[in-house]
Amino acid sequence: MTDFAHLLPPSWKTTVTQWLDEDIPSFDYGGFVVGEKEETAELLGKSPGVLAGVPFFEEVFRQVDCKVHWLVKEGDFVDGKRVRVATVTGKARNILLGERAALNMLARASGIASRARELRKLKDEKGFKGVVAGTRKTTPGFRLVEKYAMLVGGVDTHRMDLSSMIMLKDNHVWSQGSITNAVRRAKTVGGFALKIEVECRSIDEAREAITAGADIVMLDNFDPEALKVAARILKQESPHVLIEGSGGITSETLASYFDDAVDVLSMGSLTQGVPHVDFSLKIVVPK
Repeated sequence: MTDFAHLLPPSWKTTVTQWLDEDIPSFDYGGFVVGEKEETAELLGKSPGVLAGVPFFEEVFRQVDCKVHWLVKEGDFVDGKRVRVATVTGKARNILLGERAALNMLARASGIASRARELRKLKDEKGFKGVVAGTRKTTPGFRLVEKYAMLVGGVDTHRMDLSSMIMLKDNHVWSQGSITNAVRRAKTVGGFALKIEVECRSIDEAREAITAGADIVMLDNFDPEALKVAARILKQESPHVLIEGSGGITSETLASYFDDAVDVLSMGSLTQGVPHVDFSLKIVVPK
């Protein structure tokens, strides 16, 4: 399994600090009750899914002076039958300081990775050579974890933010009066390093975008057959342009969009409405 933790920016540990600040803004009353006795807690997997979010989990507990020992590797499937996934050791109050932030993160990250793994498996089984990707429809303040979980699950993250790739959607086009005007204006600031993608509602709009210099055209809200037909025509006319399909694609319908002329299929459902994987953290009681 690739160690995706090496991708994380310097700011990611500050994000973890903010989670703890949010959960413990003043007195830790429960921590006062349990005290500072050294304890060990077990992280248990209670529902099936792919484990994701390991570096964030570790950092939560590092910041409260606890140590984590993993019994399952990130990216492995946990069958959910109260499987021991890790142990956390430290003072009782410190374990409980980090518990909720760590579990909330792990549950969501693992849920996203689990859905991503299902879609990646489907892509591989059907022989689709294009990319299955997420979108920017992520939770404010939690995008880094959600994009990280996509990678663990085996799909593409798509653009990370508004500063990575220039995507021109309907509002951008309307503000400039045409696709051509919007692309030209984007080129004045994007330089050679940033690709330009244009959201298109018809094959004619896609042709205009390509002529204006777009690198990628997104065929938005096309049904599967219409997408395939349009993608084949556009690829024949402009083989160098990437074709993305997006809008309304779900886990159940994804395979119906697969085609050799389609380069990317992006799905907001990779992060929206994803079931969480259930974990619990239990302090081991001596027998």
